Amino acid sequence: MPYGLVANAAARPEHLAIVCGERRLTYGDFDRLVNRVAHVLAGHGLRAGGRVALMMANGPEFFAVTQAAGKLAAVAVPVNFHWREAEVAHVLADAAPDVFLTDSAFASVASAARVRAGHPGPGAVLVHDAANALGSFDVALTAAPHTTPSAGTHESGFNVLIYTSGTTGRPKGVVHPTFDPAVGFAAQKRMVEMWGFTGDDVHLVVGPAYHTMPNAYATQHLFVGATVVVMPRFDAEECLRLVAAERVTTSSMVPAHFVRILALPEAVRARHDVSSLRKVLHAAAPCPPDVKRRIMAYFPADSVWEFYGATEGPGTIISPAEWRERPGSVGRAWPGVRLRILDDDGNALGPGRIGSIYLEPPGGGFRYHNAEAQTAEAYREGFFTVGDVGWLDTDGYLFIADRKHDMVISGGVNVYPAEIEAVLAEHADVVDSAVFGVPDAAWGEALVAVVEPRADTQLDADVLRAWCRARLAGYKCPRRFELVTTLPRDPNGKVLKRRLRDAHWPGGARRV
Repeated sequence: MPYGLVANAAARPEHLAIVCGERRLTYGDFDRLVNRVAHVLAGHGLRAGGRVALMMANGPEFFAVTQAAGKLAAVAVPVNFHWREAEVAHVLADAAPDVFLTDSAFASVASAARVRAGHPGPGAVLVHDAANALGSFDVALTAAPHTTPSAGTHESGFNVLIYTSGTTGRPKGVVHPTFDPAVGFAAQKRMVEMWGFTGDDVHLVVGPAYHTMPNAYATQHLFVGATVVVMPRFDAEECLRLVAAERVTTSSMVPAHFVRILALPEAVRARHDVSSLRKVLHAAAPCPPDVKRRIMAYFPADSVWEFYGATEGPGTIISPAEWRERPGSVGRAWPGVRLRILDDDGNALGPGRIGSIYLEPPGGGFRYHNAEAQTAEAYREGFFTVGDVGWLDTDGYLFIADRKHDMVISGGVNVYPAEIEAVLAEHADVVDSAVFGVPDAAWGEALVAVVEPRADTQLDADVLRAWCRARLAGYKCPRRFELVTTLPRDPNGKVLKRRLRDAHWPGGARRV
């Protein structure tokens, strides 16, 4: 089996690589597009070890940029296009990319963020799908040669610097050993072999490619020479239509996708043939057992697999058969990973005892870019944690119980309440606030803000909602605002957020 884009373009140039809407690119087509992108990026200063930031919607060009960076032994930095100016500026200042590529729809935010980032912000800024004063990516692409660039001797691994909240609320870039082309190539080979992906697979991308999971699994399928079908945005019925029309065999989803599919009328679900699916991987957020049972009944038998991990590294995996025996578990450590449950003093805890989840990844650990203190905080004797709490049963199966830090996962996306509370604190009529997640049937968790306003003000939920929406990405804005006369506090004046939060969660061990 050929591995890597170059090998597949040579061995099977007519095999479909990318399908997106009406566009259908073979491996020969896609490799030539990647070469042209590489020439454009190199012409604007991208070199081996450099970085290209891309604030782009899902599409062939998104994956062409990451593959082109790989050919140049450079690193791609996806930027969440839902972010506002300040959020984008933070990543640009921290990553200091040589080139910043954005879609025309996001050009105004990108331009303002570039100015705000200052030095060492991005060098060249190019805009896709528009003639723009910042520089047209499309014009440069048309003029670029499709031959392999002189620096393009590198096989790509997973050369993507993804920014995650990690163990604190400020986004941090996760740097992996796979940024080295040889290490990355070997790691990709191990991953596709573990999951059994082949060049005959057809993979459906349903989530935004700036996230780790959809990005990584699309990259793995391109690595193995499979066909990658890209949804520009998720729509439940369109997802099922594509599965049937393209005979999709694999996909990765989050529980929110399952909820939306199951919300379709039964007659709608029945009209689409999903029998081609052989492996649907899900992670990123806890999946309610009832939702999982229903999606397992709808998709082909034994096709729904779950795993637990983070951008920082892999964790556990559970097959459908194992999950039916242990509903609620996220499985056992996957090959090469070691797992520990530790108390606050670092002591290992036995079966059934709840503590912090620590993982030791294969092939060396990650580090946070420009964040030595946060990197050190995440590790204990070579094992790392992202702040999740859980326990192991006697057979080594992991169950997630809670989250040690305040992070909320809504629709598979990490949100930090501290960031929202800081925005609310800027409002002149807000004394204090507490933001936390509560159970939500569609999103897993939804954000609630309990706000203590100043006396004699006319503050209401609509005012607070507008205030947040003007300053935060939409998914970070609380779904509900509750105004109270006084927030509960401990003797030192600290808000008792746990008391507020626990009132919204039913009895039981799980609080996520």
